[in-house]
Amino acid sequence: MTTITAPDQRRARLGGGDGRVHPGRHAALVVVTALAPMAWGTTYSVTTELLPPGHPLFASLMRALPLGLLAVALSRTLPRGDWWWKAPVLGVLNIGAFFPLLFLAAERLPGGVAATLGAAQPLIVAGLAVAVLREPPSSWRFAWGTAGVVGVGLVVIGPGAGLDATGVLAGLGGAAAMATGVTLTKRWGRPAGVGPLTLTAWLLSSGGLFLLPLVLLFEGVPAHIGAPAAAGYLWLATIGGLVAYVLWFRGIGRLPVTATALLGLLSPLVAALLGMVLLGEVFTPLQVAGFVLALSALVAGQFNPSLNGRRP
Repeated sequence: MTTITAPDQRRARLGGGDGRVHPGRHAALVVVTALAPMAWGTTYSVTTELLPPGHPLFASLMRALPLGLLAVALSRTLPRGDWWWKAPVLGVLNIGAFFPLLFLAAERLPGGVAATLGAAQPLIVAGLAVAVLREPPSSWRFAWGTAGVVGVGLVVIGPGAGLDATGVLAGLGGAAAMATGVTLTKRWGRPAGVGPLTLTAWLLSSGGLFLLPLVLLFEGVPAHIGAPAAAGYLWLATIGGLVAYVLWFRGIGRLPVTATALLGLLSPLVAALLGMVLLGEVFTPLQVAGFVLALSALVAGQFNPSLNGRRP
């Protein structure tokens, strides 16, 4: 009887025994991972249409902490060893710091400018992958990452968009925080025996606990939370929170980190589509061209011709 080692088991799950990923399974993994940024693309519409105004930090807290703590309780698994500090670091970068910076950029900048700054995340990840993960630089993915930023900008930046120094720094800071979190999540992986759900529970809890004092100091709880707001918070916590992050961290663990980051372009594109559907907005020909360019960038970025048919 042949004994299967851990790497062989992983290859068996993904495809052939020669270490290459089965194309169909790889494509399915990409599609499933892409559901996460698509879910995040609903955040703006949910926030503006359902939630009480003026409480973005509270919305971030509700998105992270309740289900994060519940998932930790259900998993009955606490961090161990160096994961007592790794989990909080990843939780703050991916969630706790990213959310406030994202909302600050959205408040100080036109939405299109904030979204375009956020779309720079794949470019930051591409640089960090070389510096932190020691991956060889990929001019292919860097070029398509640049094209993705341009495409998103064409879709969401309107005429006369103004710039604010604080907003720009917050937008770039948010992109850098999540890019660093994504890269370190890839580098550190998961402890043995810990699945994506448990890792997500640790990170949501850590990010939520980081947000808790910020909410108490700067915002407090909304005076009234009606049924629409409750539904909005529930959506952000479940689909936009726990479910999306489980899919996202699972994808980061199995896909090339720069290719995964390019899937984040779907978030502003979905937000733009929802604006068209819910608010009756109409895309101009230039916006359509930008949409096609951004979609082409995130699809092309899933491949790397320099690897000559090996796993991308």
